[in-house]
Amino acid sequence: MIGKLDPEERVMNYKTEIYSQVGSVIKELGWEDNDDVVVEIGGVAATGTATHPDANPKWAKPYGSISYQKDAFIVIKNKSRNPVVFSQSNPELKQHHS
Repeated sequence: MIGKLDPEERVMNYKTEIYSQVGSVIKELGWEDNDDVVVEIGGVAATGTATHPDANPKWAKPYGSISYQKDAFIVIKNKSRNPVVFSQSNPELKQHHS
């Protein structure tokens, strides 16, 4: 196609490019199709305290509201390959204080 793309075409190409990049990274890491892969957003701020009803909403956001920071990022996790290993005590260590 010669000329500029319509905005809708640019968005579709951008999304397709992102999906193909994620797919190639998953293959490069050796993950399999049946792995439990999740996408999460990092760099967010959640309000965890209740605010006074008369508070200015510009400065005191409602309880539980989520705002995305300018440096937000996407995390791709493979929950199938995330082993939970509990810490083990070292029997060679000796207690110095009773």
